[in-house]
Amino acid sequence: MNTPPTFAEKPTLEGHHVLLRPVTAADAPALVASMADPEVQRFTGTRPTGDPERRLEKAEEWYRTRADHTDRLDLAIVERATGEYAGEAVLTDLDAENHSCSFRIALASSRLFGRGYGTEATRLLLGHAFDTVGLHRVDLEVFAFNSRARHVYEKVGFVWEGTKRQALYWDGEWIDVHVMGILADEWRRRQDAG
Repeated sequence: MNTPPTFAEKPTLEGHHVLLRPVTAADAPALVASMADPEVQRFTGTRPTGDPERRLEKAEEWYRTRADHTDRLDLAIVERATGEYAGEAVLTDLDAENHSCSFRIALASSRLFGRGYGTEATRLLLGHAFDTVGLHRVDLEVFAFNSRARHVYEKVGFVWEGTKRQALYWDGEWIDVHVMGILADEWRRRQDAG
């Protein structure tokens, strides 16, 4: 616990259905395409702006520079059966002094929902965060209408900690955002239990 955690290492994490690997600029077209999916937009609260060509340039620059950051870990989710980009899983906002960070995940298309990819990617990244990096806490935010994601988060061990009331304005209504977190000892107990 004396050594501050860092995301300097950019690992590849292998699961049964997905592979997590560092993002590259070559992933940018798939990222931009995913943001055209209305369900992906809704679940991430994303409102694409600007022309598609400019969005692609910005996405390429964003992904190209992720390896330079030791305070975050951006991994592409790759569908093992096809080798195709299936989304991203990210550990971000590292608070090294408190051994904590935030987590976010987005699958690239609604056709990928319900296949267990998000669950497996979340487990892989949490295992890395707690068992390799040495974090104490990981938290996330999930929109109140995203019950499928909340179910996944609860299944892997996240606990509801509170609500940011009416934090998102979407399609003419205010949406609450739920805050969830998981601690290293909670993660380990779940792994030991099977």
